[in-house]
Amino acid sequence: MDIMNLSTPTPNEHSSVMVWGLTLLFLFVGFLFFGVGFNTDFILADESSKVVINEIAWMGTKESYNNEWIELYNNSETSVNLDGWILKTNDGSPEIELTGRISAKSFYLLERTDDETVASILADQIYKGGLANKGEYLKLFDEQGNLIDEVECSDGWFAGDNKTKQTMERSVEVKLQQPHWQTSQNPGGTPKKQNSQLAEEAVEVKPKHPQGIITYPGGIVVNEVLPSPEGPDAENEWIEIFNENIFEVDISGWKISDTVGSVKSYTFSKGIKISGKGFLLFNRPETKITLNNSGEGIKIFNPNGEIADEINFGKALLGQSYNKFESQWQWSENLTPGSANIASEIKKEISEDSAPEIIEKNLEENKNPLLLSSLLGSPLSKKNKNPLFKLLMIALSIAVCFGFLILFLKKKLKTD
Repeated sequence: MDIMNLSTPTPNEHSSVMVWGLTLLFLFVGFLFFGVGFNTDFILADESSKVVINEIAWMGTKESYNNEWIELYNNSETSVNLDGWILKTNDGSPEIELTGRISAKSFYLLERTDDETVASILADQIYKGGLANKGEYLKLFDEQGNLIDEVECSDGWFAGDNKTKQTMERSVEVKLQQPHWQTSQNPGGTPKKQNSQLAEEAVEVKPKHPQGIITYPGGIVVNEVLPSPEGPDAENEWIEIFNENIFEVDISGWKISDTVGSVKSYTFSKGIKISGKGFLLFNRPETKITLNNSGEGIKIFNPNGEIADEINFGKALLGQSYNKFESQWQWSENLTPGSANIASEIKKEISEDSAPEIIEKNLEENKNPLLLSSLLGSPLSKKNKNPLFKLLMIALSIAVCFGFLILFLKKKLKTD
């Protein structure tokens, strides 16, 4: 009695088994490659907020006042890719485009001019541009333009000593995300080492306000406006503001104003607060501010009368908002009141013959980088910062190579 067929497999069966075996092997290798090799890039989105400005030698060193340096610290459990990140001051000097990675629970040292600034320690990056002794407003942005950390010392450094060259360092006694600063106990600071500890309990250091003037935080900005809605302007116009900070800001007494025509201003009432990374929407019936469709400007003032932010735009497009997306302003049909802006979709088909002409026109006029990007099929930056795009391109390349390899092996087995 035949219980099972024990016949010898044919050459075709050998070929099929080998092809399927190779296919499964390649799929398994691909899974390991993408599942493990690229997993950290997706974790970084959650961990990037743990990278902070940790220590600042704004006064230089005993060898030279030009020997300034800045230290970052990664408080997360994973390494963070800093490619595309920017550390800059409000006046643009310095403005540092960061590169490389910062390991988990590790430091990243930036030295001014050359690697001799801190002679005994290797710098992670060299930069140009000096910090003013009277104070600076430092901001750290990730590759998407999100504000990750900031040090608001426009009215004077919170800590540090220019005579003894003791640095300004973040206190180790409090949570790293809170702006608590102290003067280092070590002359010359603690580059790439844990910050010093004070004998007394660390306290929050606040700038001294001369003559009772209060210093208000920056980062309260205009984010999106709708000047020409499809419905009645008087009912449907609105202005959206955004808090770039990671902490809540009380905007009681702040003002928002237009700049063209019959100028009107609106004062935020007592108790109005905007959460960290949060949005607030103000409609025209509430503010009484009329946005001119032929062109307009908007300003935000803090209670000291200082301009916190301002924007200007030309002729408004019907039914489109003027919004900020990835550090660029654009007109968009994608209205996002009270939420994050998204890229404008370009619905008009562009032929191959007309594309070069449009691209050349945009380059000359320097108008819509998002439009130009869509024509070229990729972002205008030297590096495509979208990890999904990078992943897709690599996966497609590997799939094509594997396909050719499988066809070659199958053909070779048939001839054998």
